[in-house]
Amino acid sequence: MSTSEILRKSRNDGESLDLGEIEALLSLDDSSLPELWGVADEVRSREVGDDIWLRGLVEMSNYCASNCNYCGLRRDNSKLTRYRLDPEEILAAVDAIAGSGIGTVVLQSGEDPYWNTIRMRGIIEEIKARHDIAVTLSLGFRDRRDLEVLRAAGADRYLLRHEIANAETYTHHHPDSSLRDRVAMLRILGELGFEVGTGNLVGLPGGSVRDLARDVDLARSLGVDMYGVGPFIPHPDTPLRGARGGNALMTYKMIAVLRIVLRDVHLPVTTALMTLDARARERAWSRGANVFMPNATPLAYRSLYELYRNRRSLGDALEEIKECIECEVESMGRRLGRGHGGTMKGRMLP
Repeated sequence: MSTSEILRKSRNDGESLDLGEIEALLSLDDSSLPELWGVADEVRSREVGDDIWLRGLVEMSNYCASNCNYCGLRRDNSKLTRYRLDPEEILAAVDAIAGSGIGTVVLQSGEDPYWNTIRMRGIIEEIKARHDIAVTLSLGFRDRRDLEVLRAAGADRYLLRHEIANAETYTHHHPDSSLRDRVAMLRILGELGFEVGTGNLVGLPGGSVRDLARDVDLARSLGVDMYGVGPFIPHPDTPLRGARGGNALMTYKMIAVLRIVLRDVHLPVTTALMTLDARARERAWSRGANVFMPNATPLAYRSLYELYRNRRSLGDALEEIKECIECEVESMGRRLGRGHGGTMKGRMLP
């Protein structure tokens, strides 16, 4: 099938693209990219509308029991100053998020055993008692029993990035886990009624364009509700300090192709992409993305959540960040979404 035929198919039947066709889209040359961006934006408008959804991010802890090759939070990084928020700091940040009118909080941490099920259950229940707000967790690997407790406490969504859909390359970069176990947990999350998010890194050493196509195909097979994709940025205190990083253009291609294949999925503009490209939000929102996660972590800790160095920031105060985003959104003829802004198996939720 020719490029033009694949792009025509993408408009109305993108969910049926095979692995080779997905790879072909990811391999398009510059001359075909305007059409790719246009198809992705058309699908976005039709499938999820013009709303841009905000999710307030609280990075609870930068301790991590895992030793992933690329991550600045890795267990063996002795140069990183570690921190944990206390429950009062977390709840104060959530109060600020809810007070600003944002309908979702994302509680994120390294794989920190301190945040066990008992502690997390108490925090989730208190959030739900205080606010009508969706709670998304991004805490790394948890077993089914723990996930059942967290779901019963009121957690609505869970983010667990699979990073790369190539088992051999995954194992090389993740000495403490396997792709099989990661995928199994994503399936369990769906069975328990969570809205499920996954994602990958673009440019992870050892990966290929074919692997990126497999990332898209895996997400399709899982029926995920959210997908985060960002470029790999080498951190100087990791084994991949000298590696070549990912690039913004391939990340935009992934955003567009994910929109075309997954149709109604929520796609955020990641901070890593913003770090490489000052115009990332505008470009990504016109190429299929529809989410942004302003950082509400207390300012004293924000720079310590060091997945990579020199993270781009829009400002210190949540209200200022939100106002900035609202201006950008309105300048594009879009609007900020109101409410929880979730999806569940293809159905938009209020």
